[in-house]
Amino acid sequence: MSLFDALVDDAGLFPPTALPMADALERHRADLAEGNPVLTHRFLCAAGRVPELREHLDAYPGLLPEPLRLGIILDTPTPPPLDDLDVELVEVPGGRAVDLDGLGTPGARQFVEVTAAQLPVDLPPGTGLKVRCGGTVAAAFPSAQDLGAFISYCVEHGTPFKATAGLHNAVRHFDPSLGVDRHGFLNLVVGVCAAVQGEDPVPVLGTTDVGELVRLARAVPESAAVRARELLVSYGSCSTRTPIEDLVALGLVAEHRGDGSGAERNSRVGAAAGTAGATGGIGTTEGNE
Repeated sequence: MSLFDALVDDAGLFPPTALPMADALERHRADLAEGNPVLTHRFLCAAGRVPELREHLDAYPGLLPEPLRLGIILDTPTPPPLDDLDVELVEVPGGRAVDLDGLGTPGARQFVEVTAAQLPVDLPPGTGLKVRCGGTVAAAFPSAQDLGAFISYCVEHGTPFKATAGLHNAVRHFDPSLGVDRHGFLNLVVGVCAAVQGEDPVPVLGTTDVGELVRLARAVPESAAVRARELLVSYGSCSTRTPIEDLVALGLVAEHRGDGSGAERNSRVGAAAGTAGATGGIGTTEGNE
Protein backbone atom coordinates (compact mmCIF):
# COMPACT_ATOMS: atom_id res chain seq x y z
CA MET A 1 0.00 0.00 0.00
CA SER A 2 0.96 3.66 -0.22
CA LEU A 3 1.08 5.71 2.96
CA PHE A 4 -0.72 8.43 1.06
CA ASP A 5 -3.62 6.58 -0.54
CA ALA A 6 -7.04 8.01 0.38
CA LEU A 7 -5.43 10.60 2.68
CA VAL A 8 -7.11 13.89 1.74
CA ASP A 9 -10.79 14.74 2.19
CA ASP A 10 -12.19 17.57 0.05
CA ALA A 11 -12.83 20.54 2.35
CA GLY A 12 -13.17 23.09 -0.42
CA LEU A 13 -16.12 24.79 1.29
CA PHE A 14 -13.99 25.70 4.31
CA PRO A 15 -11.50 28.56 4.92
CA PRO A 16 -9.09 29.72 3.80
CA THR A 17 -10.23 28.71 0.29
CA ALA A 18 -13.97 28.81 1.14
CA LEU A 19 -15.18 28.09 -2.38
CA PRO A 20 -18.81 28.86 -3.28
CA MET A 21 -20.89 25.68 -3.32
CA ALA A 22 -21.11 25.55 -7.13
CA ASP A 23 -17.34 25.96 -7.53
CA ALA A 24 -16.58 23.40 -4.82
CA LEU A 25 -18.85 20.82 -6.47
CA GLU A 26 -17.37 21.49 -9.91
CA ARG A 27 -13.85 21.00 -8.56
CA HIS A 28 -14.98 17.83 -6.83
CA ARG A 29 -16.45 16.57 -10.12
CA ALA A 30 -13.10 17.20 -11.85
CA ASP A 31 -11.21 15.40 -9.07
CA LEU A 32 -13.54 12.41 -9.34
CA ALA A 33 -12.94 12.24 -13.08
CA GLU A 34 -9.18 12.36 -12.55
CA GLY A 35 -9.27 9.76 -9.79
CA ASN A 36 -6.01 10.59 -8.03
CA PRO A 37 -5.48 7.95 -5.30
CA VAL A 38 -4.16 10.50 -2.78
CA LEU A 39 -7.70 11.88 -2.49
CA THR A 40 -10.49 10.11 -0.64
CA HIS A 41 -13.00 11.63 -3.10
CA ARG A 42 -15.19 12.37 -0.09
CA PHE A 43 -16.84 15.82 0.07
CA LEU A 44 -16.96 17.60 3.45
CA CYS A 45 -19.95 19.79 4.18
CA ALA A 46 -21.14 21.61 7.29
CA ALA A 47 -24.56 20.45 8.45
CA GLY A 48 -25.85 23.99 8.16
CA ARG A 49 -25.09 23.98 4.42
CA VAL A 50 -26.75 20.68 3.59
CA PRO A 51 -29.93 22.41 2.29
CA GLU A 52 -27.74 24.50 -0.03
CA LEU A 53 -25.93 21.34 -1.16
CA ARG A 54 -29.26 19.69 -1.93
CA GLU A 55 -30.36 22.69 -4.00
CA HIS A 56 -27.28 22.46 -6.19
CA LEU A 57 -27.53 18.71 -6.64
CA ASP A 58 -31.22 19.02 -7.55
CA ALA A 59 -30.56 21.88 -9.96
CA TYR A 60 -27.83 20.01 -11.81
CA PRO A 61 -28.79 16.32 -11.88
CA GLY A 62 -25.97 14.18 -13.18
CA LEU A 63 -23.31 16.75 -12.26
CA LEU A 64 -21.72 14.24 -9.89
CA PRO A 65 -21.79 10.47 -9.72
CA GLU A 66 -24.43 9.22 -7.33
CA PRO A 67 -24.35 8.82 -4.48
CA LEU A 68 -22.10 11.70 -3.45
CA ARG A 69 -19.87 10.45 -0.63
CA LEU A 70 -20.06 12.89 2.25
CA GLY A 71 -18.48 13.85 5.53
CA ILE A 72 -20.79 16.03 7.63
CA ILE A 73 -19.43 18.52 10.17
CA LEU A 74 -22.08 19.18 12.82
CA ASP A 75 -22.26 22.94 13.25
CA THR A 76 -25.96 23.28 14.12
CA PRO A 77 -27.87 22.16 17.25
CA THR A 78 -30.38 20.31 15.10
CA PRO A 79 -28.97 18.87 11.86
CA PRO A 80 -31.12 18.78 8.74
CA PRO A 81 -32.43 15.41 7.50
CA LEU A 82 -29.55 13.27 6.26
CA ASP A 83 -31.28 9.94 5.73
CA ASP A 84 -31.21 10.01 1.91
CA LEU A 85 -27.54 11.05 1.67
CA ASP A 86 -24.45 8.82 1.58
CA VAL A 87 -22.89 10.07 4.81
CA GLU A 88 -19.67 8.21 5.63
CA LEU A 89 -18.32 10.43 8.41
CA VAL A 90 -19.90 12.67 11.02
CA GLU A 91 -17.50 15.09 12.70
CA VAL A 92 -18.64 16.43 16.07
CA PRO A 93 -17.19 19.43 17.96
CA GLY A 94 -17.28 19.91 21.68
CA GLY A 95 -15.58 16.75 22.91
CA ARG A 96 -18.79 14.70 23.26
CA ALA A 97 -20.30 12.02 21.05
CA VAL A 98 -23.86 12.31 19.71
CA ASP A 99 -26.55 9.76 19.01
CA LEU A 100 -26.18 9.02 15.31
CA ASP A 101 -29.35 6.92 15.29
CA GLY A 102 -31.41 10.07 15.20
CA LEU A 103 -29.52 11.54 12.27
CA GLY A 104 -30.51 8.94 9.72
CA THR A 105 -26.90 8.08 8.90
CA PRO A 106 -26.64 4.28 9.18
CA GLY A 107 -23.07 3.08 8.81
CA ALA A 108 -21.52 6.53 9.30
CA ARG A 109 -18.41 6.75 11.45
CA GLN A 110 -18.40 9.40 14.18
CA PHE A 111 -15.30 11.46 15.01
CA VAL A 112 -15.36 13.64 18.12
CA GLU A 113 -13.10 16.69 18.14
CA VAL A 114 -10.91 17.03 21.24
CA THR A 115 -7.64 18.59 22.30
CA ALA A 116 -4.82 16.69 23.93
CA ALA A 117 -5.76 18.38 27.23
CA GLN A 118 -9.21 16.73 27.10
CA LEU A 119 -7.79 13.21 26.99
CA PRO A 120 -8.68 10.62 28.12
CA VAL A 121 -12.26 10.58 26.86
CA ASP A 122 -14.99 7.99 27.17
CA LEU A 123 -16.27 7.13 23.69
CA PRO A 124 -19.01 4.80 22.49
CA PRO A 125 -17.68 1.73 20.65
CA GLY A 126 -16.59 2.50 17.11
CA THR A 127 -16.22 6.25 17.70
CA GLY A 128 -13.04 7.99 16.60
CA LEU A 129 -11.39 11.28 17.49
CA LYS A 130 -10.60 14.42 15.55
CA VAL A 131 -7.70 16.79 16.17
CA ARG A 132 -7.40 20.39 15.04
CA CYS A 133 -3.89 21.23 13.88
CA GLY A 134 -4.27 24.96 13.33
CA GLY A 135 -6.55 27.84 12.52
CA THR A 136 -6.58 31.57 11.83
CA VAL A 137 -4.65 32.57 14.97
CA ALA A 138 -1.41 31.30 16.48
CA ALA A 139 -3.16 29.97 19.59
CA ALA A 140 -5.11 27.51 17.43
CA PHE A 141 -1.95 25.54 16.60
CA PRO A 142 -1.15 22.78 19.08
CA SER A 143 2.50 22.28 19.96
CA ALA A 144 4.38 19.28 18.62
CA GLN A 145 4.25 17.90 22.17
CA ASP A 146 0.46 18.21 22.39
CA LEU A 147 -0.10 16.75 18.93
CA GLY A 148 2.32 13.96 19.78
CA ALA A 149 0.42 13.21 22.99
CA PHE A 150 -2.83 13.00 21.00
CA ILE A 151 -1.27 10.60 18.46
CA SER A 152 0.29 8.43 21.17
CA TYR A 153 -3.07 8.20 22.95
CA CYS A 154 -4.84 7.08 19.77
CA VAL A 155 -2.16 4.50 18.98
CA GLU A 156 -2.16 3.14 22.55
CA HIS A 157 -5.95 2.80 22.61
CA GLY A 158 -6.41 1.75 18.99
CA THR A 159 -8.60 4.79 18.35
CA PRO A 160 -8.97 5.93 14.72
CA PHE A 161 -8.72 9.66 14.17
CA LYS A 162 -9.03 12.44 11.63
CA ALA A 163 -7.07 15.68 11.44
CA THR A 164 -8.16 19.09 10.28
CA ALA A 165 -6.98 22.68 9.82
CA GLY A 166 -3.46 24.01 9.55
CA LEU A 167 -2.01 21.17 7.48
CA HIS A 168 -1.44 23.32 4.44
CA ASN A 169 1.67 21.59 3.15
CA ALA A 170 3.74 18.47 3.50
CA VAL A 171 6.53 19.78 5.72
CA ARG A 172 6.46 21.79 8.93
CA HIS A 173 7.37 25.44 8.33
CA PHE A 174 7.23 28.87 9.93
CA ASP A 175 4.34 31.16 9.01
CA PRO A 176 5.50 34.76 9.49
CA SER A 177 1.96 36.13 9.10
CA LEU A 178 0.87 34.31 12.27
CA GLY A 179 4.26 33.98 13.95
CA VAL A 180 3.81 30.23 14.40
CA ASP A 181 5.17 26.95 13.05
CA ARG A 182 2.60 25.18 10.87
CA HIS A 183 2.38 21.41 11.11
CA GLY A 184 3.10 19.43 7.95
CA PHE A 185 0.86 16.59 6.83
CA LEU A 186 3.96 14.51 6.01
CA ASN A 187 5.20 15.09 9.56
CA LEU A 188 1.81 13.90 10.78
CA VAL A 189 1.76 10.72 8.69
CA VAL A 190 5.34 9.77 9.55
CA GLY A 191 4.74 10.68 13.19
CA VAL A 192 1.85 8.21 13.37
CA CYS A 193 4.11 5.57 11.81
CA ALA A 194 6.72 6.27 14.49
CA ALA A 195 4.15 5.90 17.27
CA VAL A 196 2.89 2.63 15.78
CA GLN A 197 6.47 1.32 15.98
CA GLY A 198 6.73 2.28 19.65
CA GLU A 199 8.67 5.49 19.10
CA ASP A 200 8.02 9.04 20.28
CA PRO A 201 6.29 10.95 17.45
CA VAL A 202 7.27 14.40 18.78
CA PRO A 203 10.73 14.64 17.11
CA VAL A 204 9.17 13.76 13.75
CA LEU A 205 6.34 16.25 14.23
CA GLY A 206 8.81 19.00 15.09
CA THR A 207 11.37 18.54 12.34
CA THR A 208 11.69 20.81 9.32
CA ASP A 209 14.33 18.59 7.69
CA VAL A 210 12.76 17.71 4.35
CA GLY A 211 15.34 15.08 3.44
CA GLU A 212 15.00 13.31 6.78
CA LEU A 213 11.21 13.22 6.51
CA VAL A 214 11.37 11.74 3.02
CA ARG A 215 13.91 9.15 4.15
CA LEU A 216 11.72 8.17 7.10
CA ALA A 217 8.61 7.92 4.92
CA ARG A 218 10.36 5.63 2.46
CA ALA A 219 11.69 3.43 5.27
CA VAL A 220 8.33 2.71 6.95
CA PRO A 221 7.74 -1.07 7.08
CA GLU A 222 4.60 -2.28 5.32
CA SER A 223 2.98 -3.51 8.54
CA ALA A 224 3.53 -0.14 10.23
CA ALA A 225 2.16 1.70 7.21
CA VAL A 226 -1.00 -0.39 7.20
CA ARG A 227 -1.59 0.10 10.92
CA ALA A 228 -0.80 3.81 10.78
CA ARG A 229 -3.39 4.39 8.06
CA GLU A 230 -5.98 2.30 9.88
CA LEU A 231 -5.62 4.83 12.68
CA LEU A 232 -5.09 8.03 10.65
CA VAL A 233 -8.24 7.89 8.55
CA SER A 234 -7.73 11.14 6.61
CA TYR A 235 -7.34 14.87 6.96
CA GLY A 236 -9.47 17.65 5.50
CA SER A 237 -7.85 20.02 3.01
CA CYS A 238 -9.55 22.88 1.23
CA SER A 239 -6.96 22.43 -1.51
CA THR A 240 -7.13 19.09 -3.29
CA ARG A 241 -4.17 20.03 -5.47
CA THR A 242 -1.49 21.27 -3.06
CA PRO A 243 -1.04 17.98 -1.15
CA ILE A 244 -0.56 16.11 -4.42
CA GLU A 245 1.88 18.72 -5.74
CA ASP A 246 3.97 18.49 -2.56
CA LEU A 247 4.09 14.69 -2.60
CA VAL A 248 5.05 14.62 -6.28
CA ALA A 249 7.75 17.24 -5.72
CA LEU A 250 9.19 15.17 -2.86
CA GLY A 251 9.19 12.02 -4.98
CA LEU A 252 6.84 10.19 -2.59
CA VAL A 253 4.08 9.59 -5.14
CA ALA A 254 4.20 9.31 -8.90
CA GLU A 255 2.31 11.66 -11.17
CA HIS A 256 -1.17 10.27 -11.69
CA ARG A 257 -2.75 10.14 -15.11
CA GLY A 258 -6.48 9.62 -15.22
CA ASP A 259 -8.58 10.37 -18.30
CA GLY A 260 -7.45 12.78 -21.01
CA SER A 261 -8.30 15.94 -19.12
CA GLY A 262 -6.73 14.56 -15.97
CA ALA A 263 -3.50 13.69 -17.79
CA GLU A 264 -3.24 17.23 -19.15
CA ARG A 265 -3.93 18.67 -15.70
CA ASN A 266 -1.34 16.42 -14.06
CA SER A 267 1.24 17.53 -16.59
CA ARG A 268 0.75 21.08 -15.35
CA VAL A 269 0.82 19.85 -11.73
CA GLY A 270 4.12 18.06 -12.27
CA ALA A 271 5.69 21.16 -13.74
CA ALA A 272 4.47 23.27 -10.84
CA ALA A 273 5.67 20.72 -8.31
CA GLY A 274 9.10 20.60 -9.90
CA THR A 275 9.35 24.35 -9.66
CA ALA A 276 8.31 24.27 -6.01
CA GLY A 277 10.93 21.66 -5.23
CA ALA A 278 13.65 23.58 -7.01
CA THR A 279 12.87 26.84 -5.23
CA GLY A 280 12.08 25.50 -1.78
CA GLY A 281 8.42 26.29 -2.34
CA ILE A 282 7.09 23.34 -0.36
CA GLY A 283 5.60 24.60 2.86
CA THR A 284 4.39 27.95 1.56
CA THR A 285 0.98 27.33 -0.02
CA GLU A 286 -2.32 27.82 1.76
CA GLY A 287 -5.19 25.38 1.62
CA ASN A 288 -6.89 23.47 4.45
CA GLU A 289 -10.17 22.92 6.21
